[in-house]
Amino acid sequence: MATEEFNDDLPIDSPERKRLPLLLRRAWYGLNQAFRRQISHAGATPDQFTALRTLCEGDPAGLTQSELTRAMSSDPNTVASLLERMENNGWLERKPHETDRRAKRIIILPTGREKYSELRDCAVDLQGDILTTLPADRRDSFLKELAQVADACHAAAAEAGRKNRE
Repeated sequence: MATEEFNDDLPIDSPERKRLPLLLRRAWYGLNQAFRRQISHAGATPDQFTALRTLCEGDPAGLTQSELTRAMSSDPNTVASLLERMENNGWLERKPHETDRRAKRIIILPTGREKYSELRDCAVDLQGDILTTLPADRRDSFLKELAQVADACHAAAAEAGRKNRE
């Protein structure tokens, strides 16, 4: 596979230059579609897997919907709809929060943990397969750099929101 040189001399929006938004979208879409196809037999979606993983790895007492939304880098309406379907599947339950009457605590149920375990190997294998396209000595630094880009995108979104409210 030929590698293309990154040319800082070109304007950032030059057609001859790789563009961050399109590359991120293409990467996310390809990964999401591959995972969706691999787990479709299990009656789950990539977003449901992400919620299950976040709940399994989070506070054993459960997370609030706001905490889950932030952890998933999603929006409240999407997560509310997702949780309703997952609750109907018997994977989790929403209980009143012990100190905040407006909030619900999301508790993963044993069937949700089982579903997560069923899907986890597919997720791990897919990530491994994708990362093998990079040299082994670059994989960790690539993920660290990608995390920096993700953090910068999140900060830019927050800043844009603040500017719009001013």
